[in-house]
Amino acid sequence: MSYYVDITKFILQGSMITFKLYAVTIIFSIPLGILCAAAKLSKFKLVRFILELYTWIFRGTPLLLQLFFTYFALPIIGIKFSQFQAAAITFVFNYGAYFTEIFRGGISSIDRGQYEAAKVLGMNYRQTMTRIILPQATKRILLPVSNEAINLIKDTALVAAIGIGDILRASKEVLTRDFVISPFIIAALIYLLITSFVVLLFKKLEKKYSIYD
Repeated sequence: MSYYVDITKFILQGSMITFKLYAVTIIFSIPLGILCAAAKLSKFKLVRFILELYTWIFRGTPLLLQLFFTYFALPIIGIKFSQFQAAAITFVFNYGAYFTEIFRGGISSIDRGQYEAAKVLGMNYRQTMTRIILPQATKRILLPVSNEAINLIKDTALVAAIGIGDILRASKEVLTRDFVISPFIIAALIYLLITSFVVLLFKKLEKKYSIYD
């Protein structure tokens, strides 16, 4: 029994990297997505073109390739990051691209009549967005955002490819050392526990925003 407790503790040490990368990605990619979505809906063609290029590249290429590019290719031209910095930058820009399209779609789905009604009530643009548009858009984008939040947990395992000691890498080290399958089972249970928490969190948010149905 003590063996399983010890390897669980060791694998959980790897989860600190997973949680840290998850937090950094969520904190920076969601605001990035909101800003880019608003900019993509602006009248400036050059801005829209640049953001179309950004989302096209990051949504159209594998996250692992982007991670390798940031960590292994950029140092060739003199831009060098630590392992975690490379992972954080790549994940923020990758998920920022997906959140950009999710938020843009959510805002665009609100009927134009809502804007006109807000204008009749004397609201300015900020009041219209914060009181009328964004609450309704938030309800509509909760499901795709929750899917991305769950995908992010699983994608953090990719950082093992550049040598970061996350949950997957820690479990693989134990498996290689002891030649038992239990480390992978424990890692799977940890991932399931984390994703279950995220699912529960978003169900509560869906219930909160159900008033906009």
